[in-house]
Amino acid sequence: MFDSLIHFFYIILYQPLFNLLVLLYNYVPGHDFGIAIIFLTVIIRVILFPVSVKAVNSQRGLQKLQPKIQEAQKKYKDDKEKQAKEILELYKTEKINPFSGLLLAIIQLPILIALYQVFWNGLNPKELVSLYSFVVNPGPINSFFLNVIDLSKPNLIFAVLAGLTQYFQTKMLMPSAPDGKTSSTPDFSKVMQKQMVYFLPVFTVIILIGLPSALGLYWTASGIFSIVQQYFIFKKNKPEIINQ
Repeated sequence: MFDSLIHFFYIILYQPLFNLLVLLYNYVPGHDFGIAIIFLTVIIRVILFPVSVKAVNSQRGLQKLQPKIQEAQKKYKDDKEKQAKEILELYKTEKINPFSGLLLAIIQLPILIALYQVFWNGLNPKELVSLYSFVVNPGPINSFFLNVIDLSKPNLIFAVLAGLTQYFQTKMLMPSAPDGKTSSTPDFSKVMQKQMVYFLPVFTVIILIGLPSALGLYWTASGIFSIVQQYFIFKKNKPEIINQ
């Protein structure tokens, strides 16, 4: 059973991602491994775009719904069952799925694991036997990015950059008061959100600091993509939020 899952993971995720990376490596200027990773990141994020947009919109909707949720929590503070039903009814009325963000994370986790395997093992010439027939074998892969950083080894700079992009990405999703300042209303969920703004970037740096910097480059590029995406989503929805 376990062997079947590993084989399924290899066929569905590892092999396609590895082949796509090598294909990009064959065509990018100078056969730059780092540029190939950036292109790979963009392709993955474009594929995940519909899910990520839904997740961001859902998170934005949850922000706008917070006053009503807090009102329900206060109104039925002694009746947890009634409180839960009222909040679920709010989600249903506003057509908000509070688990959309979790879905995106669940989808991205196996991709990250597969990419870790690609970056960790993919530079081994023996792995090139996994190439599809239409992907040209490039021979030994040069793991350097811009001929400066060896992406096969850990790199503090990319780990910190990944942490910074994670910080700004999470910070943008923090609920704000009408005057544009972060709300300071004492609420457990808001306290947790504020903690996550700092916890996630630190956790990201700790995780990436010992891994191949290729993963840090992917994480950074993916984070920048998310920040730009969130900016345009928020900009598009800003008039609607103000009018409400």
